[in-house]
Amino acid sequence: MNPFNHNYFLGYVNEITPQYVKVHFPSSNLLEKFTHKGVFYAGGNVGNFIVIEGEEFGFLARIIELELPDGEKKSISEKAIQHDETTFHPSGKAELLLSFSVFEPQKTEKTVSKYPTIGAKVYSCSDEQIETYVKEFGRKKDEEVEVNVYADLGKLTSNDANCRVSLNSVFGRHCAVVGTTGGGKSWTIAKLVSEIVSKTDNKVILIDATGEYSKLTTNSLILGTDTYFPYQDLSIPDLFFLLRPTGQSQRPVLLEAIRSLKMVRIAKSENSAFTSNTKQKADQEKAKYNSFYQKHIKEIEDNTCNFDITHLIEQIKEECIYPIGYTNKVQDPQKWGGYDAKTYDYQTSLISRISDLINTKIFNNLLGFQNVPAHCSSVVNKINSFLSEKSNQILRISFENIPSSFAVKEITANALATFLLNLARGDKFKNDPLILVIDEAHQFLNKNIKDEYFESQTLDAFDLIAKECRKYGMFLCLATQMPRDIPVGTLSQMGTFIVHRLINELDKKSIESAASSANRSALSFLPILGEGEALLVGVDFPMPLLIKVTEPEKKPQSRTPKLKAKKGTN
Repeated sequence: MNPFNHNYFLGYVNEITPQYVKVHFPSSNLLEKFTHKGVFYAGGNVGNFIVIEGEEFGFLARIIELELPDGEKKSISEKAIQHDETTFHPSGKAELLLSFSVFEPQKTEKTVSKYPTIGAKVYSCSDEQIETYVKEFGRKKDEEVEVNVYADLGKLTSNDANCRVSLNSVFGRHCAVVGTTGGGKSWTIAKLVSEIVSKTDNKVILIDATGEYSKLTTNSLILGTDTYFPYQDLSIPDLFFLLRPTGQSQRPVLLEAIRSLKMVRIAKSENSAFTSNTKQKADQEKAKYNSFYQKHIKEIEDNTCNFDITHLIEQIKEECIYPIGYTNKVQDPQKWGGYDAKTYDYQTSLISRISDLINTKIFNNLLGFQNVPAHCSSVVNKINSFLSEKSNQILRISFENIPSSFAVKEITANALATFLLNLARGDKFKNDPLILVIDEAHQFLNKNIKDEYFESQTLDAFDLIAKECRKYGMFLCLATQMPRDIPVGTLSQMGTFIVHRLINELDKKSIESAASSANRSALSFLPILGEGEALLVGVDFPMPLLIKVTEPEKKPQSRTPKLKAKKGTN
């Protein structure tokens, strides 16, 4: 189709800058919508796309301003401006978006060094032509046809053009869906997930912070209710996040207690006659302990919590000893000393936190410390089963019943992310990429845990996934209403942004700094976007797109409860 047909003519270019051109419209009638041979054209109104003719290259632009000359403004009226022979001559400002070959209009590239000329003709752009350009965004010409999978996200807000984009472009460099409450980001997440399931064989793990995606799939796990994260699969740093030991007085004792309990577990597995639940050290020889430690050092120092945590308090007491003992009243470095009451006193607050943690029902149900209910399953086992089976593509892991105490929600999510990160590093997803969707990401990312002396430690597993896992085949999709609370380093790794209504200036600035392809004129639409409308920008999208996301078939339960009128009142 020839984009420069005189039937689509709108006007002429009369001014050129590096980013914009100004257009003279010979008549205001040319701004109106029209159809030609059954094809719809949006005309020359604000927000509409236009094409500009060149010798070798054509240009796609979006109208962002319209005005009349000062001398014509005073005589404007409805009758005068709609008259067939109107004397009004509007001018417009249009943002240059991309260039395309005149001979092969479907081949596009970002406008950098090519510009139209003064007097170049301007034409209305059809929905069909826009759809062709959008479909080319992110398409890899040197890859197999089946790699270019397209998602039907919705329609462009300015035209009635369908927005079909490459799923590899959306997720291949990670994706962020942001917007204030009520903007439509939950529907967008549901739409993206349904497109992945319907168009690919890839799997999706959805971390659902509030439970609003319960209708998206029947393959759901509710942490702390029907599944638990085994504390044995926590890393040592994760356990330290939970227990918050102080750096100088508690951390070394806790670490030694963990080593001792791991040695107890190993000894029991090697010798059925070994029945002790703790390792006694006071006044004991060090040689046998050190020999056993060196023999099993790899298993002892594997950074996991593979020990019996119910005996941790007892073992901490066993670690509160003097480092050097006595033989015949002479110091003996080969032995430990007796119990040290002062060191034990320093552990009081730590022991209290351990006791509270392992004896509270909800935490026991969540992390499986002791007496796990028979109906509860390990979320680690469930994930492994999900990844190996072919029947299900979506696994929803809900955090809706997890309390905020001990920062256990953030720590469990971080532990879950660490588990998936280790799978990715082991090339689990190299051939079959996994999409990890994090709803309400601000609840899990950019979190710090402080001990009682306010020493801070960062939960950074999701940040590491964002920085490392593209090459491993695990793609991150974050949804948040507060992008300002997402670490700058994580946001900067997002190659695609689907931005719904944003009002807060800090949120808008965080998107502006993270999305290099989002210019100020595109971001100016953010405060006035309607429900379901979004700005789509990304590395593989040479121009920003304003879209209306199609309603998903399976809608999330995100409706806000309504106040009800008192009975008997109008």
